[in-house]
Amino acid sequence: MPALLNTRSALPLHGTAATRALERATAAGLPEFALMARAGLAVAQLALALAPHARRIWIACGPGNNGGDGLEAASHLQRWGLHPCVTWLGSETRLPADAALALSHARAAGVPFGDAPPDDLGPLDLGIDALLGIGASRAPTGSMAQWLEQLRNGAAPLLAVDIPSGLDADTGALHADNPTTKSLNAGRARHAPRHTLSLLTLKPGLFTAHGRDVCGTVWFDDLGVRSPSAPPDAWLSAAPTPRIRPHASHKGSFGDVAVVGGQDDPGHGTSMMGAALLAATAALHAGAGRVYVSLLGAAVPRLSGRQPELMFRDPGALPLEQLTVVCGCGGGDAVRAPLPAILQHAAKLVLDADALNAVATDPALQSALASRAQHGQATILTPHPLEAARLLGTNAQAVQSDRLRAAHVLAERFGCVVVLKGSGSVIAAPGETPHINPSGNARLATAGTGDVLAGLTGARLASGADAFEAACAAVFEHGALADHWPDDRTLTAGTLAERLMPAGGTAQSALKSGT
Repeated sequence: MPALLNTRSALPLHGTAATRALERATAAGLPEFALMARAGLAVAQLALALAPHARRIWIACGPGNNGGDGLEAASHLQRWGLHPCVTWLGSETRLPADAALALSHARAAGVPFGDAPPDDLGPLDLGIDALLGIGASRAPTGSMAQWLEQLRNGAAPLLAVDIPSGLDADTGALHADNPTTKSLNAGRARHAPRHTLSLLTLKPGLFTAHGRDVCGTVWFDDLGVRSPSAPPDAWLSAAPTPRIRPHASHKGSFGDVAVVGGQDDPGHGTSMMGAALLAATAALHAGAGRVYVSLLGAAVPRLSGRQPELMFRDPGALPLEQLTVVCGCGGGDAVRAPLPAILQHAAKLVLDADALNAVATDPALQSALASRAQHGQATILTPHPLEAARLLGTNAQAVQSDRLRAAHVLAERFGCVVVLKGSGSVIAAPGETPHINPSGNARLATAGTGDVLAGLTGARLASGADAFEAACAAVFEHGALADHWPDDRTLTAGTLAERLMPAGGTAQSALKSGT
């Protein structure tokens, strides 16, 4: 029976090449049609679980083996009395052998076939997308595109077989000119639940870029096959392992964080001090022992009324060799002045926002950034797609077309950990298999949440975790807070920062009250 995913442990993700190799190797040791029989049964079982009282099910089947899985599922649903109707775009003269056998099973079971979506049957209880599988490299066109549009924008729940049609299994990008791109959140599609049953392996594209919106809830069935021997192309991150904060600890035990940013420009009537204060507040609430704030272009404040624990320092007075520095949040052009010293001397460093933009336009800063790895100085970059594009000398569309590759190239180029933010944030590092983060939702699409992530990442890095571990943990925790946010309370960056907690729990006292 297909299983619903959970985030208690990291899950391996395999792309198209590894999945195809596993499929060929497994099929060679099984009777003909065995894998498709298992796949069709798994689809039918999940369809029944999702819509146990369904009377009208539309299964849109394509010309290949993905359509064969749908045809085999239709045979089971017909025998179980759920009244499926199949629209099929295949040609019997060009059908793969297994799909041809599935077609004969569907006909023998009495499954009704139609040339168009079954509008005359009345409201649908479930739609099943079995049009294109992982091997597709083109956008749906003609009748297939029309059917897909109707499935995704209909009122009935939708179940995609293996992968939603038109979605790239490796990247999560929708194939060019896909007519559903502009209507992912249009009309009734926002209200109809979406599900995807991934077969044999979990694919990276299900969890990043357009993947999460198109897939909805992801289910998995390995079809009784052991995981591939090939290493995964990526990992789906798990919740970080809690670390107990020892009882015999003090504020110096958890590291010092300094936030450098927050340009104040009274002459132009602008101030971005809030970004730096958000990052600092996040670091404080996430458990950093001490948090310093160095604002740029402004007189050094003496106190933050909202967070009196924050300590304000002139950037030139920071002992950089002893600190984890979070640099760039609201830094504007003023961040360029302290950045060379920070790159050279900061023991640990998180670069965000305007610091990344400064590096992107200055070859000397790029060289300084790349040299940090040679000196054993940990560095984490936290770009959004446009900032990543500037660093790579390309555009955001190119970054989004292959987020895993973009993050990998950045990590290798600068010798550091990269958090490519967005839906399904990608965490990459030299020599590491990248992670895709499963937590988070659209509540985070509001000003300042990126600053909060930078501060949280700084706190995790300061606590002693290595850079890759710190980045994975921070990104997961940041998203998990949004996932558990109360429905009756607006998420703002300030409230998000104040709800952060130190990593792990605290050691319990040995004393207990008597009775």
